[in-house]
Amino acid sequence: MRPQPTHGQPRARTLIHPGRFNPVRIHSQRAPRGRHVRLALQPGTSLFDGLVRPLAEAGIFHASTTILGGWFESLHYCVAPPDPTGQAVIAYGPPIPAGETYMVFGNATLGKSMAGQPLVHCHATIRTEAGPVKGGHILTESCIVARHPIPVLVTALDGFELRQAYDPETNIPLLQPYRENPDE
Repeated sequence: MRPQPTHGQPRARTLIHPGRFNPVRIHSQRAPRGRHVRLALQPGTSLFDGLVRPLAEAGIFHASTTILGGWFESLHYCVAPPDPTGQAVIAYGPPIPAGETYMVFGNATLGKSMAGQPLVHCHATIRTEAGPVKGGHILTESCIVARHPIPVLVTALDGFELRQAYDPETNIPLLQPYRENPDE
């Protein structure tokens, strides 16, 4: 039987992760205070370096950011179609070069990789050099800010860390919150 339309739209597909079901789907932490910073990504720097370096200088190693839009002289992104191996629901595809690109809006999360290094995970809406509007996962190390600074709003995640860790339900590494001082 086919899924029935809802308000003129087809029913969304149901995705079932291949790993062990975790009834606690959302893991959260609370920050004892909120620090907000305005940042300008500088021309000639990568999106990764433009976030990581100035935030580290401000003592911020875990954050949620909103990229308010601006030009990149080059940008690469990828999308996540269904994983053909079945090991996970999705798998990132190969990098897609977008050329000189305008980022309409983006969200980037700063945390630590499994190797303990800075990690920036970014999703954005972009207008590619060819003209179409696209969206996806932004490869932050290869995206170079063009001739004008790009404004970013930063919310520091003080009191807890975001660490990349293997998630047994999704079978992929995810950024997950961990209390810096578990006894607090």
